[in-house]
Amino acid sequence: MIDDTVRVAERIDLLTAETSEGEQGLQSRASTSSGQLRREVGAVLRLDGKTLDPSSIDYEVRDDETMIINMGPAHPSTHGVLRLMLELDGEFVLRTKPVVGYLHTGMEKTGEELSYVQGGTNVTRMDYLSPVINELSYSMAVEKLLGIEVPERAVWIRMLMSELNRVCSHLVWMATNGMDLGASSMMIYGLRERELILAFFEKTAGLRMNLNYVRPGGVAADLADGWQDDVTVICDTIHDRTFDYDQLLTGQPLFRQRMVGVAPITAEEALALGLTGPLLRSTGVPWDLRRTMPYLAYDQVDFDVIVGTYGDNFDRYAIRLNEIRESIRIVRQCIEKMPSGDYRSQDPKVTPPPRARIGESMEALIHHFKLFTEGFQVPEGEVYSAVESPRGELGCYLVADGGAKPYRIHVRAPSFVNLQAIPLLMRGGTVSDAITVISTVDPVMGEVDR
Repeated sequence: MIDDTVRVAERIDLLTAETSEGEQGLQSRASTSSGQLRREVGAVLRLDGKTLDPSSIDYEVRDDETMIINMGPAHPSTHGVLRLMLELDGEFVLRTKPVVGYLHTGMEKTGEELSYVQGGTNVTRMDYLSPVINELSYSMAVEKLLGIEVPERAVWIRMLMSELNRVCSHLVWMATNGMDLGASSMMIYGLRERELILAFFEKTAGLRMNLNYVRPGGVAADLADGWQDDVTVICDTIHDRTFDYDQLLTGQPLFRQRMVGVAPITAEEALALGLTGPLLRSTGVPWDLRRTMPYLAYDQVDFDVIVGTYGDNFDRYAIRLNEIRESIRIVRQCIEKMPSGDYRSQDPKVTPPPRARIGESMEALIHHFKLFTEGFQVPEGEVYSAVESPRGELGCYLVADGGAKPYRIHVRAPSFVNLQAIPLLMRGGTVSDAITVISTVDPVMGEVDR
């Protein structure tokens, strides 16, 4: 009995203990300077310290009239490693502070200890919902430093896989956003359609996620026999079912009440914060790297850049729904225009010998062994390679010192940048609106705490 009492007391102590993040946490108004307060409520945007709406700051609110609480995790992608500190006046949000750093994977520093050959296995795990696009950004950066050309077939395979991965990511967003709003059927449907794509990934690369399929010089393997039929079935099935999602959600009264006019952001605010992806396009800015700074073969395919008008939750939903259809449109063109030829560069510096030759030639065996144990040397230099991920601009900055490992690797992760918008989007909304805001920002914490 005494032991039980002690355990209960210890449990109460744990529950009532305060967790302080210092300056990173949300402090009381009394201990927050006016400049910091303006930043926390989103009146001062960090591009140049410009004040967009100085009259919107209510300095008359006292600490004894509000309360600071922790919220979450609520959205599946935050999975316990995104801490939101809210200052509430009743059920209305006055200030919000996202606190990150709980995942601490250290992938950038890990990447500096891995060879360029091994690097793809690291970056693919940052944004686990779009691993192919992570690998693409990294591989393109290495290829720029090496100065090698990728075969045309490899370019189109990369584009095919990237767009299927974009559809896959947006389907997960549709599923989890629906669940956050109580539409549990959407969770079932979104993950059901995603399985079609994951099965194709497994057939092509041997893995469903974290593929390490896009590598410097090309891709790991050619498309399997009958891939055209597999991809056509995926396109036909998912395209038709997007209209079911449209019917299920778009006109649903409760869904519209939670989304239309909620958490709007202007183009000026989005640009000042450096937002990209659906968050920026929801404000009417048609910025999409596939169109504005084309890479791969995006200048050879037809597709529309989907933009919104009001920058609210509903615009961000509509953009992602229609981007699924546009990606399917690109994939169909990839099927029609896929060239023949090599699926990876034949430069022996970066490409291992064919597997059949390893058992026949000692030179081929030595070449294979040295490539995967020592890697290849990359000339000195620095480069930045950016691609359009489902969440925005994903950039890889590499510094090479002439060795087989990067001297410095840094990733411009869109989820990390887009999290800056949360205080601005949440201000003045209710606690229930906070759930939808996190969802429509669509953060993946693996690339935030990389």
